[in-house]
Amino acid sequence: MSDLVNEEAAVFGAGELNRVRPALRRDAPESGVLYRVPSREFAPEARTARGADSVSVATYAEIDASGGWDQAFSGQYKDGRYYRIVQETLHPEHSYRYFVLRDQAGRQRAIQPFFVLDQDILAGASGAITAAVDRVRQRFPKFLTLRTLMIGCVAGEGHLDNHEAFADPKTCSLLAKAALEEAKKERAGLIVFKEFPSAYRDVLGHLKNDGFICLPSLPMASLSTAHKDFDAYMAASLSRATRKDLRRKFKAAQSAGLTMSVVEDITPFVDEIYPLYLNVYNRSKLHFEKLTKDYLCALGQRMPDRTRFFVWRQGDRIVAFNLCMVHNEAIYDQYIGLDYDVALDLHLYHYTIRDIMSWAMANGYKRYISNGLNYDPKHHLRMQLDPLDLYARHRSPIINAALKVVLPYLEPTKYDPHLKKFANYSDLRA
Repeated sequence: MSDLVNEEAAVFGAGELNRVRPALRRDAPESGVLYRVPSREFAPEARTARGADSVSVATYAEIDASGGWDQAFSGQYKDGRYYRIVQETLHPEHSYRYFVLRDQAGRQRAIQPFFVLDQDILAGASGAITAAVDRVRQRFPKFLTLRTLMIGCVAGEGHLDNHEAFADPKTCSLLAKAALEEAKKERAGLIVFKEFPSAYRDVLGHLKNDGFICLPSLPMASLSTAHKDFDAYMAASLSRATRKDLRRKFKAAQSAGLTMSVVEDITPFVDEIYPLYLNVYNRSKLHFEKLTKDYLCALGQRMPDRTRFFVWRQGDRIVAFNLCMVHNEAIYDQYIGLDYDVALDLHLYHYTIRDIMSWAMANGYKRYISNGLNYDPKHHLRMQLDPLDLYARHRSPIINAALKVVLPYLEPTKYDPHLKKFANYSDLRA
């Protein structure tokens, strides 16, 4: 249990257009591409397993005006509302646009978000490789940084809108070719399908036919909350030594007089909790999306049915918070913020997980799902890994051939020593 003692120090851490007009029109100034005008007759009222026959590019506003977001991602905990929040509150330097997949009749089959950024392909690597590259970057700062077209979500894992539409292998190929064409317009060399759960391997695996390589990304983790309470979970799932260690940690926090509240809208407290989020963000060795106050407020205001903020206080002072989302029978633990003046002494990381799981059990949720990183305590809590996949290729066939050799040595799961301890570690690779 010695690995469990100081793991908190490693915490790392959304008008009506012209009606039926099949002619091509000029897109809004922010995208500057040609696309087929969507219409309300083509809105996705009756989605089927049929694949797509064409792919176009549109902005969020253009799709929204045609009613195209009405059912988009409706089966996911991050539905169409989430993508608008992300576009409006995170990374304004990104060019946010969307591939729209349609059948021959013009009916919308699916929407897939994409954005363009400069990607450090060593972001998940460490050790001798990064040390050598850092020396080169002293003279050439952009070395191994590639302009990249990313398909997926800026904040969180990617999902396919209307999974059934991709049952036809032709649909994946159409999307891959559209991504290559758009990458060329954007002068992006690399195309990446970002962090898609392994449940999509049956369809996204077809991307290999278009030159993509599949790589594991840092996985999510989950466990069952189908227990009477947290004590019942510990008795059923954890070793005696782990239970003893956790109770010691919980006692330290309880003696500090912590209280927890759950709110949907964090706006009244955002100035207090945002510095706690930055504490964790700045402490992390790996930096992904950086949240904003506007993002945190918008989630609760626009998605109150999905958003839960857990807030812990010591007296009147907020010392920790977790942003979670709920959907169906699952609770998704997304981001954490900690006051490091007390977090390590009070073992707040474990304390927050216990309280969230206890709340989930009391409210009928059957599964706790956590974002990646901080795998050592998750292993001791007997979580299982939920794999996420990256599909990547370069526009140049020659460079792509080289990347297929190099990228497996750079993928991030190789550099976390705790992942191999999980019973289903082998699931990370397709």
